[in-house]
Amino acid sequence: MKITKYIHACLLIEKGSGKILFDPGLFTFAEGLVKPSQFENIQAIILTHNHPDHIDADSLKEILKNNAAAIVLANSEIVKSLAAKEIEAEVFESGERIVAGFNFEAFDAPHEAILADELPQNTAYIIDGKILHPGDSYNKNLFAKKGTEVLCLPTMAPWTTELTTFDFAARMSPQIIVPIHDGYAKDFFLESRYQNFKKYFDRKNISFQWMSKAGDYVEL
Repeated sequence: MKITKYIHACLLIEKGSGKILFDPGLFTFAEGLVKPSQFENIQAIILTHNHPDHIDADSLKEILKNNAAAIVLANSEIVKSLAAKEIEAEVFESGERIVAGFNFEAFDAPHEAILADELPQNTAYIIDGKILHPGDSYNKNLFAKKGTEVLCLPTMAPWTTELTTFDFAARMSPQIIVPIHDGYAKDFFLESRYQNFKKYFDRKNISFQWMSKAGDYVEL
């Protein structure tokens, strides 16, 4: 299995001929370093919550245009929002489902508190029992999945600190961390944070993957 990061929270996960894309949002495409047209043979697009840094409707439409067989899976709040933009999606917010040769499990993981009148519905996903994508959540619901091999870890956000992030990940006890949600940081700052995270996760025998550039990947 291969996980490739395309800035911020956008991940391409591949296994054999299976290709699934997570959270192709505005930050992924903002600087033109990644283009919607470069994604080919995608079978499913998974969306964790309805924030623009995770869902960019225009880019999503272009990806779907180039991947006519792809299905969009998301929670009910997202499905309703996308319908208003004439994008078809299927509700997948709980239970298990096999897609593109991957076994998915979906469950509720409430979004962390931010300066907003309302919080979006946030859904976490487990892929093949090996990869956990929590969306924007460190919620207690996630600890039922403690020990999952790969944790896609939001490393920077208005709702977390470096210490909170480290504590959450250490308690989750993954073998490997794929850092996400860091697409708004300048390169020099991102490098500094990665160096510090790697130093302290090494002490926990957790492998922190250096995935700062579009197209950086890890193979499992």
